[in-house]
Amino acid sequence: RLCLQSLWDFVTAQEPLIKSPFFPVLFSFTAYMAFCLPYIALDFLSIRLPDLRKYKIQPQSYPSLGMIVPCIIQSVYHHVVLIFPVTFLHWYWRPMNLPVLAPELPEVLLQVAVCLLLFDFEYFLWHLLHHKVPWLYKTFHKVHHKHVSTFALTTQYSSVWELLSLGFFAAINPLLLGCHPLTEMIFFLVNIGLSVEDHSGYDFPWSTHRLVPFGLYGGAPHHDLHHLKFKSNYAPYFTHWDKLFGTFTEP
Repeated sequence: RLCLQSLWDFVTAQEPLIKSPFFPVLFSFTAYMAFCLPYIALDFLSIRLPDLRKYKIQPQSYPSLGMIVPCIIQSVYHHVVLIFPVTFLHWYWRPMNLPVLAPELPEVLLQVAVCLLLFDFEYFLWHLLHHKVPWLYKTFHKVHHKHVSTFALTTQYSSVWELLSLGFFAAINPLLLGCHPLTEMIFFLVNIGLSVEDHSGYDFPWSTHRLVPFGLYGGAPHHDLHHLKFKSNYAPYFTHWDKLFGTFTEP
């Protein structure tokens, strides 16, 4: 607990900020951009550096400023107009409680893993439904498929309904499990980091799907193929649901 307690003590020392109604939206946007920008830098660098380009899943495709800027504008708009009002209501009805003690590390690891597995299942069902029902796809999900070759900032390039749905799944699971606020923050960071990696368009030797054994995790190649082909690989992270439902395609 000692390491986590030191981290939690640092967090609680910022209590006025943490309990501010502006904190959730600032935390969300800052974390999202912090995960995205290194990949965007790689996109510009790999055009000129063959040693980086070889890790690009679709090496013929690179995002232009004309593609990047609308993604950033939409993300800012969604955070200000959509995410802030929702998190403000959450702040008003359920003020954050900051316990003195940090959670135990095994508890954090277990609950983050369970939250990821639940989110993966929830989004798989949502995603499958919104591909199988043409009206749902055209009305709510088609915008996310604007880019056949994904890059980091396409992660949240989506409709209001899709963003609300995924945000609800991400928020409700820690609540149902009774997670410590620190566990909730860690899950959010892991979730957004994995989601950005999925859309990054890169397959590195240290990518998550190479670290998780037995092909249990799909990663960027798995999701990149979904954007390219549309009709397979609906789960965001793990491969078991696609394999079970017969919608898995090997990259």
